Amino acid sequence: MDRIYLVIAILSEVVGTSALKASEAFSKPLPSIVVVIGYCVSFFLLSLALRSIPVAVAYAIWSGVGQALIAVVAWFAFRQTLNAGEMAGMGLIIAGVVLLSLFSQTTH
Repeated sequence: MDRIYLVIAILSEVVGTSALKASEAFSKPLPSIVVVIGYCVSFFLLSLALRSIPVAVAYAIWSGVGQALIAVVAWFAFRQTLNAGEMAGMGLIIAGVVLLSLFSQTTH
């Protein structure tokens, strides 16, 4: 169940960060509210995931997968592009997340 919490925490963080861009420095109320709710949900669920997933592993997965998903959202929603170096860097982050997931030991 804690891995499910981590997945939902990642998705909530992506929603919050996407809304952060749309909030235009918190000048638009609706996206600003989505930012606050998205981050609150994300941190709460991340805290639940930490019951059995080591904090270093959970945070690395949360931030790494979140960063890669934000790049995809930015590409589609905000028409932001990535150069080859940025894509290679994200590939390395994803490879690191895969390695952490494969070799981490949880308490259950």
